[in-house]
Amino acid sequence: MMVLLAGIPSAAAGRTVWGWNWLGRRPWAFTLLLISLVSLVVGSINPAFFQLSNLFDIIRGSVVQGLFALGVLVVLAAGSLDVSFTAIAALSMYTITNAVLDFTPGMPIAPIFLAGATAGILLGALNGLLVLGLKVPSLIVTIGTQYFYRGLLLTFVGTALIANVPASMEMFGKSELISFQPEHGMRAALPTFVLVLGVAAVLTWWLLNRTLLGRATYAMGGGLGIAERLGYNVATMHVFVFSYAGMLAGVAGIVHVSGNRLANPFDLVGSELDVIAAVILGGARITGGAGTVTGTLLGVALVTLVNNVLILAGIPNTFQKVVVGAFIILGGAFFVVRRP
Repeated sequence: MMVLLAGIPSAAAGRTVWGWNWLGRRPWAFTLLLISLVSLVVGSINPAFFQLSNLFDIIRGSVVQGLFALGVLVVLAAGSLDVSFTAIAALSMYTITNAVLDFTPGMPIAPIFLAGATAGILLGALNGLLVLGLKVPSLIVTIGTQYFYRGLLLTFVGTALIANVPASMEMFGKSELISFQPEHGMRAALPTFVLVLGVAAVLTWWLLNRTLLGRATYAMGGGLGIAERLGYNVATMHVFVFSYAGMLAGVAGIVHVSGNRLANPFDLVGSELDVIAAVILGGARITGGAGTVTGTLLGVALVTLVNNVLILAGIPNTFQKVVVGAFIILGGAFFVVRRP
């Protein structure tokens, strides 16, 4: 009887295994757990962390990175990798800001966003065409185009800071969705441009989960041969995923200029690894075929949290990359071990 009972897992053990399996199948839950852990640690050391103004600052700081990350998610899900998105954003935002100031300084914000998206699509499509035509890994191609786009910007467009941005961009950057002034504490304000990230997140979720394009994207990540056998046009999809990432990068550039009320051609350099780290922490696989919008946004929130609030716990800026790196290793190991 004891032998028979020993072969039957206990209810508690079953619940534990089920719980870990459930968590392993939902990478966003693991990322949320890390966010909660960081918040509790920082908040216990410095209770000032638990202020609405800090939450709004984290959301504000996540907008541009979140737009980049959604584009990287789509490219990664298709089994490719793009590191040129910051260069696309910089070239688009600076060129368009210059053009608007020179020719139509009174242009409304909507056409400016449309121009940024269009410029991003064209530059992203060039990435896709080069990957297809040269038969070179996308990482190599986009490293090359990153330097190429930045070189074009600094050589032919300009290197000077633009402090007087178009009025519509300045007004959009200053506008607030929500503001709150507590009797004792810092004023908290949520800028209107967070809605841009919300719209992009909904659009990306719909694209990946409710359209044939989304199914083709994940199929490509599972293997190009499989995608071709399923009848998907792999060449068209390559151009599409890079164009989509470029579009979001162009939009992110306009948001960046509007939020800072400053166009700096040297901005955004070096943030590529933070964005890719956020997407991986959100559960996307570097080999493709996986990833969710929810997980990606939580990954962005986690990286933004680490980069912005660890100073409140007395942790120096130089140690932030150590924490992010440790989280990537921990998350990657967890997803591999718990993958069903």
